[in-house]
Amino acid sequence: METNLNNMYLFRAIENYPYELEKAVEALNYALAYDPENVRGLHLMGKVYSEQLNDYEITKSYFEKAIAINIEASYVYPDYIMVLINNHDYDVAQKVIDYAKDVKGIDRALIALYQGYIMEAQEDYEAAQDALKEAKQLSMNNDFSYYVDDVLTRVDKKRKERNNKERVKENEEKKELEKEKEASNGWFKNRLNGLL
Repeated sequence: METNLNNMYLFRAIENYPYELEKAVEALNYALAYDPENVRGLHLMGKVYSEQLNDYEITKSYFEKAIAINIEASYVYPDYIMVLINNHDYDVAQKVIDYAKDVKGIDRALIALYQGYIMEAQEDYEAAQDALKEAKQLSMNNDFSYYVDDVLTRVDKKRKERNNKERVKENEEKKELEKEKEASNGWFKNRLNGLL
């Protein structure tokens, strides 16, 4: 009987999230009261804290608990990885991605997209482009492919801007060195002319 009641509250929470947040959270609290180790309930509560409250530390604890209970819960990993990226925990996110790639039922294209996000955030635009191309290759959805194309365009633009800034900086440094060299040569020539 408790399992049916627990599932009823869980279904009610899923049905109401995110449109009727108050009802969703109330039902979710009841569901987790009946079964505090319900992976779907923990995952949804993590999403509430992440998407609605932007409290990434509490979100991480819900996702970590869900994964600890069922390490093969493929639906938890994408949300957990995104929270880690938003929280700038890139090293942890990378470790989770490395593990998640082998989880059965995982959306490998989405995981590759998140790999690209990590590389983009760390300003390794070439690696980001490689990961995004892999995501596009693994994609089985046209809308997802179009989205990845947009992300690739954004990353390429950032890469070009960085390269232009580096080129401008190098040119300025060369000009500065030439000016210093001219100044030192000019002093030496003036000195020699003064002696002659």
